[in-house]
Amino acid sequence: MAVVTVFELPGMTQDMYEQITKKMSEGRGAKETSDWPVAGLLSHTAATTPDGLLIVDVWDSKQSFQQFGEIIAPLHAEFGAPVPEPKVYQVFNLVTT
Repeated sequence: MAVVTVFELPGMTQDMYEQITKKMSEGRGAKETSDWPVAGLLSHTAATTPDGLLIVDVWDSKQSFQQFGEIIAPLHAEFGAPVPEPKVYQVFNLVTT
């Protein structure tokens, strides 16, 4: 079952985000779901907030998201970005284009 994950990242900058996603994707950046190192990402949104970043993802399953977490958490630590616990919710309706 699909899940939506919400990360509130106070102190994280857009530059940190870009460095992390560039390394995560072996230099491609984070422009397509195929750029993610784990299959299962359905959508990704990153936005600036007054104190950092907000990231909202939809994954095909909690297992796919957990696999991704094992990859992304060490990258956050490497670049000095926060590694908070996300809010995770089951999706009951997802509309895409």
